[in-house]
Amino acid sequence: MPEVVERARDLVGRLLHGHGVVARITEVEAYGGIEDPASHAYVRTPRSEIMYGPPWRLYVYRIHGHHAANVVTGPTELAAAVLIRAGEIVEGIELARERRGPVADHALGRGPGNLTKALGITSLDLGTDLLDPVPVFLGERADRPTLVAGPRVGVRLNADAPWRFWAQDDPTVSAYRRHPRA
Repeated sequence: MPEVVERARDLVGRLLHGHGVVARITEVEAYGGIEDPASHAYVRTPRSEIMYGPPWRLYVYRIHGHHAANVVTGPTELAAAVLIRAGEIVEGIELARERRGPVADHALGRGPGNLTKALGITSLDLGTDLLDPVPVFLGERADRPTLVAGPRVGVRLNADAPWRFWAQDDPTVSAYRRHPRA
């Protein structure tokens, strides 16, 4: 099993702190860098360059008008990363509500764009050291939920790799959508 898959599984249940809001990570996807055609790092570009850097950095990019946040896991020459897909807001819920608008509490961090919006993560956070405790960082483990694995959401290439992991029966987990050309 690739190291990035182990790192992805280990992130579920950890706390992600972002600009006054804390989320318990409930869903992630692993991307195997240069060995994974679904990864931004499969072909090295200026956008994916951060994935070739040190681990535990935040890779933020825009997609469909939203930001998505990834944890670069390394090793450096592999350029692997884990997309944080969803989380339960456990602290700063009022601030998350202000950022997200009128949605149910369980939906505040459901989906990668919604989660980054709730946490206030933007492209200004690109490259943040997630082991340094400000302004965006990985905290301790809140729990170790039972994990479910399945294919990644919306990827066209390597679509059947079971590298999406989520907390079983958690209402904050996003819906699976297969890419129409997968």
